[in-house]
Amino acid sequence: MKLHFTGTFTMSPRQLLRRAGYSEFVDPRTRQTSYARRLTGGLYPRFHAYLEALPDGFTINLHLDQKQASYHGHTAHSGEYEGEVVEKEGHSIERIINGEKRTALM
Repeated sequence: MKLHFTGTFTMSPRQLLRRAGYSEFVDPRTRQTSYARRLTGGLYPRFHAYLEALPDGFTINLHLDQKQASYHGHTAHSGEYEGEVVEKEGHSIERIINGEKRTALM
């Protein structure tokens, strides 16, 4: 699920995702930064998000990782990119982030 945000916010996209309960993770192999929110005490299942900066805002690419990669040496996993659970989490993120949107002074 892709969430698009435009405009100016009171915090950086990184800080906004942290406000939504996500922890930052830098993959030691690829050095790519992503964000995760665990659903239980274990590593999986977890919501997993990637940020992409845009000229007028940013995009969050959100999915639900159900489990770790099944095959040694592979990075593929059981990810859900749509569905009721992912949509509900997406709406929650939107509410939190849009609540931090700066409004123009009148």
